[in-house]
Amino acid sequence: MPNYSEKPTIIFDMDGTLLDLAYDDFIWNHQLPIRYAAQHDCTLEQSTQALFQFYQQHNHTLNWYSTRFWSAKVGVDTLALQHEFKHKVALRAGCVELLQYLKAQGYSCWIATNADCEGLKFKLEQTQIAHYFDVIISSELIGYAKENIEFWQKLHALHPFSIDQAYFIDDTEKVLKGAEKFGIQNLITIAQPSSKGEIRTESPYPILQDLTDLIAMLKQAEDLKIYA
Repeated sequence: MPNYSEKPTIIFDMDGTLLDLAYDDFIWNHQLPIRYAAQHDCTLEQSTQALFQFYQQHNHTLNWYSTRFWSAKVGVDTLALQHEFKHKVALRAGCVELLQYLKAQGYSCWIATNADCEGLKFKLEQTQIAHYFDVIISSELIGYAKENIEFWQKLHALHPFSIDQAYFIDDTEKVLKGAEKFGIQNLITIAQPSSKGEIRTESPYPILQDLTDLIAMLKQAEDLKIYA
């Protein structure tokens, strides 16, 4: 039987959930093609096509999320590139307000990200939000991307949590499906992961228009438990 006196664990993705995905789009889809073209003496169009093919080959694998892998693959120091534009790293609207509320209410907040360890460290330094979280884990340490059920199995073995009560918020449907296969039931996605991207209106999962909308969801869930 679940212990309803305990608050559920709230697990957040990082990029596109807590952080504005516009930064990553800028690095990987705009700046890297420019640097790759200069490095390999080709046109921007050729560079973009080559990188697109590389991206397709490694999408949803650990390599996809590894700055070390991409630096070796394309001949550009991708971590240095990210640091060069560190001023563009930004939290999504309402992020700090939500985290302050959750901490004040006694929720255990975690970050589970596919960002590699160096990328995770870099973004936490830029955003200064690490102190809100009890657990911060990179898929690089787990050995599986979050899309795979093995990620969740190993995470749960390392850091046990109530699977039935936990919430997981992520901007990627394939990642949410991996968590669903593991058994997490409270799965939520993001309407606009990038401030410069399209707004989602359809998803098999509940959609947060604003991060702070999660507060109302949690309050409603608490009320249902009280009056059940």
